[in-house]
Amino acid sequence: MAIAPSTPDLGRVAAETDAPAVAQHFDPVDAGARTGSTPAESIRSAGARGSLLNHSEHPLDGPSVEDAVQRLEALGLVAVVCAGTVDRARALAAIEPAYLAIEPPELIGGDRAVSTARPEVVSETVLAVRRVAPGTRVLCGAGVHDRRDVRRAIELGSEGVLVASAVARAPDPGRAIEELLAGF
Repeated sequence: MAIAPSTPDLGRVAAETDAPAVAQHFDPVDAGARTGSTPAESIRSAGARGSLLNHSEHPLDGPSVEDAVQRLEALGLVAVVCAGTVDRARALAAIEPAYLAIEPPELIGGDRAVSTARPEVVSETVLAVRRVAPGTRVLCGAGVHDRRDVRRAIELGSEGVLVASAVARAPDPGRAIEELLAGF
């Protein structure tokens, strides 16, 4: 389990929790005079262990994703690369990130999990990624809300889930996390 807080909270969360913290995004730029940018060195100095990349809410082009993954790895940080489709996941798997999360944008934040609404997306992504990058771990995201969604994602071959709104919108985030963890 890892936590991906907003950038202003990253250092505090990394210092105050036992769970690894990862950034929601960073900018693949050199450290230095980069007003408004967050270079990988900044997230490392905040105590993060890695970063999400290419989320549908902050997409990058292919070369930028590859550059970002290389920058993270050079600093000993972990990349969690997001893809919205099986084809995009297959292409991004060639970069061999540590993790690749399949998250169809139309299901993110919704009431239906990709693992039940479109299970073939999960299973086809797992097969595609394993063919290209057997060492990359596949995560399932988009609409994951409870233990049933987690179990189904695991049955379809994913090795974990990527969750935001199920916890962020929950009246009791701790209970929501416990419910999700029960699916493992």
